Amino acid sequence: MPRPYWKGYLRLSLVSCPVALYPATSGAERVSFRQINKKTGNRLRQQLVDDVTREVVPTEDKGRGYEVDKNTFLMVEDDEIEAIQIESSHTIEIDTFVPREQIDQRYRETPYYIGPNDEVGQEAFAVIREAMRGKQMVALGRIVLSKRERVVMLEAMDKGLLATTLRYPYEVRDAADYFDDIADIKVQGEMLKLAEHILETKRDEFDPSTFVDRYEDALVEMLKEKQAGAVIPKRAEERPSGQVINLMDALKRSLAADGKAAPATKAAPKTESGKAAAAKKGKKAKSPEELRASPQFRFPIKGGKSREADAPAKAAPAKAPVKAPAKAPAAKAPAAKSGARRKTA
Repeated sequence: MPRPYWKGYLRLSLVSCPVALYPATSGAERVSFRQINKKTGNRLRQQLVDDVTREVVPTEDKGRGYEVDKNTFLMVEDDEIEAIQIESSHTIEIDTFVPREQIDQRYRETPYYIGPNDEVGQEAFAVIREAMRGKQMVALGRIVLSKRERVVMLEAMDKGLLATTLRYPYEVRDAADYFDDIADIKVQGEMLKLAEHILETKRDEFDPSTFVDRYEDALVEMLKEKQAGAVIPKRAEERPSGQVINLMDALKRSLAADGKAAPATKAAPKTESGKAAAAKKGKKAKSPEELRASPQFRFPIKGGKSREADAPAKAAPAKAPVKAPAKAPAAKAPAAKSGARRKTA
């Protein structure tokens, strides 16, 4: 189990129990990069520089300032900040209980797990948890995290509690500033039915295990290929898609694309995808040793020359046993056919 982010007490009126708080999410598994010197490959270190004198500022001279005008700052000392900070009591005091659906999702920020931190307090923890679960309510309390007091929403989750910090009203922007200029359009009944039908064909159950971070996967694959010595091709510039003129026609075509199109419509993409799959399969068959031995290797790109160049190489083993006399390139195909007819006769 990871180390707790916060330790303290959960209190409901006169009932309290020791608890520990753990981050419910993590970005540690994502691929991250360091800034390096391109010439030496060494890691770079950042320094604070005075914006006017351009001199490096020592750590002891670093301070805080609030900009009251352009390039005019009101200096604030650390002890002045500390004087107004809310002192942490290391206690989550439950103030109220509200229905969960009343909390706008825009106010929800960071999730945490809360569990009992002592065997003695497990019974009190279970009582608070099951009381919320039975009433289908969530608790609202306050907690000090990183020297800042936050409102927190608590709800029963499995054997523990899920705590979600909530944003303050001044942190949530008014939707009217963005939606008021949208025109009021009366949607035609037939269009609405087609759109609703498309929604029904795509109905499914929520399953986060099906989420695929395609960028992360592509990033890892690129790093593996680059480490093996392969040359990474540059991405071709994408052309902007054409604007949809007939909305009704676009809805009908969307329905056809969901598996109700004629077989002839599916034939062309099937052949192309088969070639793409074969090329992709051949690409994966390359081992790191083969890649290192072939520095000029280029990965196939749709519509590129490398795929066409691979075709004769794959067909070469079948033509190797037949030793035909050297002829002009233009006469190769006819000669092979005529020779085949004579042998058949």
